[in-house]
Amino acid sequence: MTTVGLLYPGHAAEDDYPRMETLLTGVNVPVVHTAAGEDAHTPDALLDSGSAERLAAGVEELRLSGAESVVWASTGGSFVHGWDGAHGQTRELAVKAGLPASSTSFAFVRAAREVGAGRVAVAAAYPEDVSERFAQFLGGAGIEVVAVHAAGVGSRSQAAAWEREQVLDLVRGADHERAQAVLVPGTALHTVALLPELEEAVGKPVLTANQVTVWEGLRLADRHGAWSDDLGALFARKD
Repeated sequence: MTTVGLLYPGHAAEDDYPRMETLLTGVNVPVVHTAAGEDAHTPDALLDSGSAERLAAGVEELRLSGAESVVWASTGGSFVHGWDGAHGQTRELAVKAGLPASSTSFAFVRAAREVGAGRVAVAAAYPEDVSERFAQFLGGAGIEVVAVHAAGVGSRSQAAAWEREQVLDLVRGADHERAQAVLVPGTALHTVALLPELEEAVGKPVLTANQVTVWEGLRLADRHGAWSDDLGALFARKD
């Protein structure tokens, strides 16, 4: 059994993680909820949600869970700190936890490389200014963002209430002919059950926040080869 520990801000779409546990053999994903502060997709609120104090508060509980790696399960709460700031955030988390650590923003970078996507489209529920910050973060990693579609959702709770068709429309609306994958940031969106349908809709890999978060934790724990037919190209069986 491989245990990937997640620090998750507040409550929104965390039920995506037990769904992934059922689809992946020998994977345990304990979730520790951090205090999220203001429920808003604004730079200031996202900066606060990923503060060192909020993350540190959940570390001891994760250690007791037997976690082999820890991921800050927030896209906006990491990339909004900028490339250098997000690196500092995960370094501090690794020191406090005594475990390999990362965040959902870095998970997107590594997952895009894993599926061979150097050019991507971003399908974000965020407002435009926050979505552009994510695109800039990806650009700092050498990933070309060919299109950004921002839905303008104002909070995590609003994103968590989205239905299947809204997520599908978001991904279809963001797709671009030059994009080699579509990236869907925001761990507050329920996406795991929709992955096969999303990829069929655009005919290319779709990487979503909760999906890449678990994949990154497995990578950090040196658990390679975890696969499922129901979790998109990222988790496809490698022959």
